[in-house]
Parts: sequence; C-alpha cells; structure tokens
Amino acid sequence: MSDMQTPTSGVTFRSLLAGALIAFCISVGAPYGNMVLRGSHMALDFSTAGAIFLFFIFIFFVHTLLGLLHPRLAFQRQELAVVYIMGIVGCAIPTMGLTEYLLPIISGAVYYASPENEWLEQIHPYIRTWLIPQDHEAVKFFYEGAPKNYALPWKAWLKPLIAWVPFILSIYFSMICISVILRRQWVVRERLAFPLVQVPLAMIEDGKEPSLIKPFFKSGLMWLGFALPFIVGSLRALHNYYNFIPTVNLQTSIPLFRNSTALQIALSFPMLGFSYFINLEIAFAIWFFNILARVQEGVFGILGIASTQKLYYAGSFPVLAHQGMGAMLVLSLLGLWTARPHLKDVWRKAIKGDNSIDDSDEMLSYRTAVFGFFISNLFIFGWLFMAGMAWWVLPIYLSAMYLIFIAVTRVVAEGGIAAARAPLIASDFVTSGLGNTVLGPHTLTALGFTFVWAADIRTFVLASCANGLKLAEDTLGRHKRSLFGAIALSILVSMATSIVTVLYFSYEYGGINLSSWFFGPTGGPVYPFNFISKHLNNPEGPNLTGWISTLSGGTIMALLMLARQHFLWWPLHPLGFAVSTISMTNYISFSVFLAWLIKSLILRYGGPTLFQRARPFFLGLILGQFAVAGFWLIVDFFTGMTDNNIYWV
Repeated sequence: MSDMQTPTSGVTFRSLLAGALIAFCISVGAPYGNMVLRGSHMALDFSTAGAIFLFFIFIFFVHTLLGLLHPRLAFQRQELAVVYIMGIVGCAIPTMGLTEYLLPIISGAVYYASPENEWLEQIHPYIRTWLIPQDHEAVKFFYEGAPKNYALPWKAWLKPLIAWVPFILSIYFSMICISVILRRQWVVRERLAFPLVQVPLAMIEDGKEPSLIKPFFKSGLMWLGFALPFIVGSLRALHNYYNFIPTVNLQTSIPLFRNSTALQIALSFPMLGFSYFINLEIAFAIWFFNILARVQEGVFGILGIASTQKLYYAGSFPVLAHQGMGAMLVLSLLGLWTARPHLKDVWRKAIKGDNSIDDSDEMLSYRTAVFGFFISNLFIFGWLFMAGMAWWVLPIYLSAMYLIFIAVTRVVAEGGIAAARAPLIASDFVTSGLGNTVLGPHTLTALGFTFVWAADIRTFVLASCANGLKLAEDTLGRHKRSLFGAIALSILVSMATSIVTVLYFSYEYGGINLSSWFFGPTGGPVYPFNFISKHLNNPEGPNLTGWISTLSGGTIMALLMLARQHFLWWPLHPLGFAVSTISMTNYISFSVFLAWLIKSLILRYGGPTLFQRARPFFLGLILGQFAVAGFWLIVDFFTGMTDNNIYWV
C-alpha cells in the first residue's frame, strides 16, 4: 500500500496541505473576526477555539466526503492528528499570541508619541531605529486608514520585520525544544491529564468496525451536550439581530467585603467540559483557593492594605500578583527539580550520546533539542543586547520569562485551564525586583518592547506544542520525527499570513476603527511605552513589599507541593494556589466547581463505568461552544453584522 494509505508518522503531503490550510484560515479569519466583524475571538486563549472549529468542519464534512468518494481517500488517524497539531500551533500566533501586538506596538511608539507624553524626548532616543517603522505617513495610515489606491507600504515595514521575525522564530524554536525536553516527563512519567486534547482525540478515534463517520459523531449524548451551548449561543447571537429575541445571561457576581471584591458566578460550557477530565483534587483546589483569594482581597480592602505599584496585565491587587508570581516560579522550579532524573538522561544523551537512553520517539533528538535551545538563546541574548538590554539583566529576564512560560503551560496541561495568564509579567518582575534605578533607560526601553511576546500571554507556542505532543503520543507513537517540519510549516504560514492580514485590514479600514484594545490610545499599543515612561519618571529601588509577597507565595507553594508529595491524605493540590490570584480564575472557578461536583457524584454512585459513559456529553459541551462561535462568525460575514461576540470564557 502507499504511504498515503498507511502512514506511520502521519506527515504526508495532504496532511501538510490540510494543516497549512487550516493555519492559513485561522491567520486570516481570526484577525478578520475580531478586528472587522468584532465578533467572537477564535484565537484568544489556550482553548484554540478556531482550530477546534475548523478541525470539526474538516473531519465531519471534508474527511467524510472523501470517504464517500472512495474509502482510500479518507484521511488516516495519524494524518488527522498532524492536521490538528498544525492547527493549534497556528492558532497561537495571529492575535493574542503575537501579530496583533507586534505590529501595533512597534508602530504605536511613533503614532502615539505626543508633546503631552514626551515619548519623543524621553523614549525615542533609546529606541533602536531597526525596531520600529520610520515612515510617519505609513504609520499614520496604518492607524487611520489609507487613501484610495494607496499600496501597502512594504518598504516602511520591511526593516523592522526583518529584525523582528528571526527573533520571534528563535523564541518559538526554543519553546519547541523545551516541549521536547519535557515531553516524556509530563506525558509518560507524570501522566498529566492534558484535557484540552480530549476533543480532537475523540473526534479522530476509530470504531471497532470500519465506518465513514467517526464513532464520536454517532453519539446521541455528544450531540445533546453539543446542543446546549449551540442553542444558548444562537439565542445570544439572534438577540443582536432581533432585540425581541431573549438573550441568555450566564454571568453574575456576588459582592463581598463591602464591595471591595466580588465572587464571579459564570457558566462556561468549555470550562465545564475541560474540567470534567481533570483530577478531582485539582478541580477542588482551583475553586477552593479562588474563594480564599477573594477573601484575601476583601480583607486587604477592608484593612486598607494596598500598594501604589503599577503592574501591567495583573489584577488590581499588586500584593496578590507578586504572591502568585512566587507560586508560579516555585511550580516551575520544583517541577524541574522533580524531573531531574529525566533531565539528567536528556543531558547525558545530548552531550555524551549515551546509547542506553532512547530518544527515537521524540520529535527532535535530545542533542538537537538541547543544543537548539542554547543556540537559539544565544541569538535571543544577542538580539536583546543590541536592542538595549544590559548584559547582566538578560539572564534574569530570560530565566523569569521561561519559568513563567513553563508554569503556565503546566497549568494548562494539568489543570485544563483554557483561559489564563501569568500573575506577573517578566518585565514587571525585573523592574520591581531590581528597582528601575539600576536598569537605565536603554534596558527599560528594551523591557518595554518585550510586551510584544511576553506580556498578555493568553496563548503561546509552547503550550500548543505540549498539547500537540500529547496528541502525537497517543496517535503517532514513536513516529514523531517528521512532526517538527509540520509544526515549523504551520508557524511560518501563520506568521506570514497574519502579518499580511493585519497590515491589509489596518490600511483598508484604519486600525483605530477596528479594535480599541489592539489599536486604541488606552490599549496594547501604549502599554509598553507607558511602562517605560513610568519607570523613567519615577526612580525607585527594589520593591520590598513585592519581594515579601513573592517569597511568601513561593513558600506557601513549596509547602503545598511538599505536602502533596509526602502525605497521601493531603487534600489541597498546589496548582489551585498557583492560579488563585489570576483574575481570570475568578471567572472560570464556578464552572470548575460544577464539574467537580458532577464528577464527584458520578464517580461515587456510578463509578468509572458511568464516568466513561458520560464523557461524550462533556466533550459535546466543548465542541458545541466553539462550533456556535465559528458558525455565527460565518453568518455575520455574509450579513455584515458586527459586535456579535457570543464566545465567553
């Protein structure tokens, strides 16, 4: 038989073509959806909604149609896995992951500079000319829209893009290397749950008997779960078309402690579905520690315990943000410490070529992953140094950045938290911990530009790769080597397509007319330069309160992790504490609580058998939410409806 009929790696010409096409559609559709239609965000979070929706369309319609034409034309399970992996990697780039921050930020330094904010005098002297476009007219039209028959000014963007793209690709390659190095520890040794890959795994599963339609789509229970979010989402969408149609409100809040804080009560069908597949102790810890964090906020509010420190992409309580940062750092560090036997094996294989250690089932050899990580970081180190960051700050910043990325990826992989960000960004960690007086304007400016890829990190390539490698472990087995080429192709397609797409729509409509967050004067484009200006105008030493909070958070996290390892009866999983101070956890905790309650009852009265039988219903909840969001985006495209956002966390 041909390779197309019985693939081993799943990386065939048609799987690459299909995966690249899905990445292309996401990279065009996601920016168009949130910028022009201002509808549901399909590439916002780790849930990779756009990838799940398009994969559902592909496997339910395209794959089935090919099978009807001829059974041999239908995609094999391994090929379908490759297509989906390319989709989730491509989903991590077009909007929150990179492009809709990169282009507005590097141009916002020019467009939003004014006599009032004094950026021209205070900041521009320290910005390397190759970091930002220099053509003021091209920048103006990017934000305000270009005149008729105005060609895209590629010349104005060429120099900064030539500087930025290799740098971003180096970061992505280093993330791929990290995912390879940690894969066996997380997937095989610790057996993390990876709830976010349960839907694609179910969709590509074959039945006992050959069938054109996958067993997943024959489940009535799945379609029942699918129908709930689809009906609710459709009512919300139709309400925007016809206001006499009632909408469905799934969110409220309970004010606490004299309105100093609030407990959010929000039903998220995807989070209810994802949380069904996580450990009961993790689910309990997430909602339990979220309540404790709200109590902590309330007590601080009543007692007047506050901080004047300004932190970006953190909650309204800086003390809690530092506490959460300490917990995240310990989560990464102790996790790596626990993994040291595996990491020693990786090192021995990479450096000494130890034949007793087998890495043939990895996407990259351990030697390639280890040396690739170091070489890519030499380039990153040099790039940031040329951008102005002091050499002695670089290892501190990069260490904090990678530990944050690893911690958040672990939270996603183990806790199924599809909507999260770091409690504190690496730039704030450096300026708060060291004080801005020792950093200097060049370093502060370089730290500001790190907001492009390491600030509002609600999705990134490392998390997508980790989920992808879990899917590959369950479908491709030992045949993963050629998967790297598929992932690299997806990254290149997504980056190139999304850059062109955002540029085109910005010049066509004017960025400030499309998205107030990504282009507006109070959104993402000004955050980095407000950060720089704040530190230049307010010289401060290390923040003592921040250090105390970080150390206290780290200490509590360490004690929780040690208790978890040494006492079988210990009920509180440390992951819940690590995410408790993230503001988004407050929005998902009620859904996690419901999943915990339902799963507890199912296991108690029905056992593992009933748990497995109920599984399709919860998978349907996830798929139905993303399907209805994608469906109404398509309807809105044809009708011209805008501001029809029906996707909620």
